[in-house]
Amino acid sequence: MPFNMGPTELLIIAGIIILLFGATKLPQMARSLGQSARVFKAEARGMREDEEAAKQDKETSGEASRSEPHQLTSGEQGSSRISSSHEDTQRDNAKN
Repeated sequence: MPFNMGPTELLIIAGIIILLFGATKLPQMARSLGQSARVFKAEARGMREDEEAAKQDKETSGEASRSEPHQLTSGEQGSSRISSSHEDTQRDNAKN
């Protein structure tokens, strides 16, 4: 261990933690910490995948722009009008 702590010191620290938080709160705290770690890992994985997808899109769009201009399909939006999710939410609320 980096702090050269023995089993006696670890037991003392564990006892202090139990006294501070209570034995009933510790399982809830551990569960919450585990869930937070899972969410963090999933978000990090998602960001990594988004970066890879953006890099691939950039590479493919660079090749396409060299050969011919990119034509928008019916499902794509032009760069002149990109709505934010906030605007979409407002539009949805206005419909209701």
